[in-house]
Amino acid sequence: MSNESTAASNFIRTIIEDDNRSGKWGGRVETRFPPEPNGYLHIGHAKSICLNFGVAGDYSGVCHLRFDDTNPEKEETEYVGAIIDVVHWLGFAWEKDGRSHEYYASDYFEQLYRYAEILIERGKAYVDSQSADEMRINRGTLTEPGKDSPFRTRSVEENLDLFRRMRAGEFPDGTHVLRAKIDMASPNINLRDPVIYRIRHAHHHRTGDAWCVYPLYTYAHPIEDAIENITHSLCTLEFQDQRPFYDWVLGQLADAGVFKRPLPQQIEFARLKVTYAITSKRKLLQLVNEGHVDGWDDPRMPTLAGLRRRGFTPSSIRLFCDRVGVAKADSWIDMGTLEQALRDDLDPIAPRATAVLDPLKLIIDNYPADQQEDCTAPIHPHHPEQGLRHFPFSRELWIEREDFNEQPPKGYFRLFPGNRVRLRYGFVVECTGADKDADGKITAVHCQYFPDSKSGTEGSNNYKVKGNIHWVSAAAAVPAEVRLYDRLFADPYPDSGDKNFLDAINPNAKRVVQAYLEPGTAQAQPEDRFQFERHGYFVADRVDSQPGKPVFNRIVSLRDSWGTAKPTR
Repeated sequence: MSNESTAASNFIRTIIEDDNRSGKWGGRVETRFPPEPNGYLHIGHAKSICLNFGVAGDYSGVCHLRFDDTNPEKEETEYVGAIIDVVHWLGFAWEKDGRSHEYYASDYFEQLYRYAEILIERGKAYVDSQSADEMRINRGTLTEPGKDSPFRTRSVEENLDLFRRMRAGEFPDGTHVLRAKIDMASPNINLRDPVIYRIRHAHHHRTGDAWCVYPLYTYAHPIEDAIENITHSLCTLEFQDQRPFYDWVLGQLADAGVFKRPLPQQIEFARLKVTYAITSKRKLLQLVNEGHVDGWDDPRMPTLAGLRRRGFTPSSIRLFCDRVGVAKADSWIDMGTLEQALRDDLDPIAPRATAVLDPLKLIIDNYPADQQEDCTAPIHPHHPEQGLRHFPFSRELWIEREDFNEQPPKGYFRLFPGNRVRLRYGFVVECTGADKDADGKITAVHCQYFPDSKSGTEGSNNYKVKGNIHWVSAAAAVPAEVRLYDRLFADPYPDSGDKNFLDAINPNAKRVVQAYLEPGTAQAQPEDRFQFERHGYFVADRVDSQPGKPVFNRIVSLRDSWGTAKPTR
C-alpha cells in the first residue's frame, strides 16, 4: 500500500536511493519491525511501524514482522497476539508474493547457538564465570578502561565444553555467561566483551523447556537481520552506540563464511517522544498491575490498543507520524500534535449528532403535551450529498445545564429569565422561569415557544437572537453512558528527572456521565465515530457497546484546551 507516513523525503530514503543507484542490493529493500513481546505497543512504536513498513512498501519491498522473543521471563503469547492485531489495524501487512514474513527469534535459537560456537572456535568468545557484581566492577567507566576477566584466557576447548554444558542444563542461573572477546579498553563501553548468552531456566512461550541458555538481544538481532536478508535495519537512536557491535558480530560471521557481504546496515533515527505520556513498558505495566488504569487498552493509556479503543483512527496516527517526520536528533512532540491529527482526520468524515452531557429539563409550556414534530439537520454540514438526519421536537427537552443561568454574567446569550434563544434546528423560545428543589438547585427551566420561528421556515427570519443552544427530545432521547477521557498525566514530562510518574496522574482523566443523545445514535456500531456538536469527537466503545445500547468515549475535544504552556523538566 502507499503510505502517507513515508511520503516526505528524509535521510533514510536518501540512503536507500543511493544504495539503489549503486546496485548495492540489486534494488531490493527489506526492512523489519522487531518488537519484543513483553508488553503492548505504545505510541512511540507507531513511528517505527510506519517508517519500516512504509519505506518497504514505497520501494516495492517487504517489511518483516519479527518477534525478538529472547527473554522468556517477560514474554507472553498474549502480547504476540496484541502486536499482530495492532500492526494490522494500522493498515500494514507482512506478506509478499504469497509468502508471510512473520518471524520469531526463537525460530533461530539453534542457529544462534551454533554461531556462538563458531565465535568460540575462532577465539572470539569465551565463557566467563565472574559474578554479576565482579563483571560490573571490571567493566570500567566512561573514562577508565575495563579489566580483563580472569577467565578470558580459557582455551577454545574449555570454552566449548562449558558452553555445551550450559546448554545441557548443568549449571544454575548466573553461574556462567558467554561473552564476545573484543577489547576491554575500548572507548565504546559496548565493545568491552559484551555478554551474548546467559543461563535462564525459564519456560519459553514458544519453545517450552527446550532451552536453558538464551541469547542477548544485541547478539541475536544482527544475526536475525542477516538470516532474513534484511537490507536496512532501521532502529531508534538508543542503539547507535550498539552499531559497532552489530557490525562486529556480522563481520566475524562473514569472515567465517556464515554470511555473504554486503551485510545488513543499521541506521538510527530519533525515537518518538510525546508530552503527557510515558513509553516505558515497565511503567505501563505498573499502571496496569497496580490498578491505576483498567488494562493495557484503557483509553487513557498511550498504548496503540488504548488509542484505538479511545477512538483514534489508523489514518490519524499515520498522519501524525508523517507530520513528525524522520530526524537524527531526539526531540519532544506535543500531545496536541497527535490530537490535531485526529481532528483533521475526522472533521471531513465524522457524521454530526447532538448529545446533552449534563442534562437539565426544559419544559415548553405552550407546546401541546401530546404533540411532536420532525426537525432536520445535515448529517455533515460540508457534505450536503450525505443527506439529513431527523429527530423529534416535543414539549419536554433536555438541554445542557450550563445553558441556563438565573443571574447571567455580561456577554451571556443563552437562557435566563426574559431572554430568547434559538433551539438549534428548532424553534425560538423565551425563558419564563425555573423550578428549584429544597436546596435551591435548578430542576427544570420553563419557556414559551414561537410557532412561526422554526428553522428553515419563512417566519424564522423574523426572529433575531444571539443565543443558539443544543437540545434533544426527552421522549425520544437515547440514554447512554458517556466516558469523558482526557490526558492521563497532568505534567507534560511525567517521568523526567527524579519525578515519580504516578504523582502526575491526572485525576480528571476519566469522568463518566449519563447523557441523552439524538435518536439516530442508538444504532451506532462499535467504533462508529461522531462529532457530538459542541462537545468533540466520540466513538462507540469497541468493547462495551451493545446493539441498541452504545457506550461512547470522548476521543478528543473540538479544540485544544491544554494550551501551549509547559512546566520545565
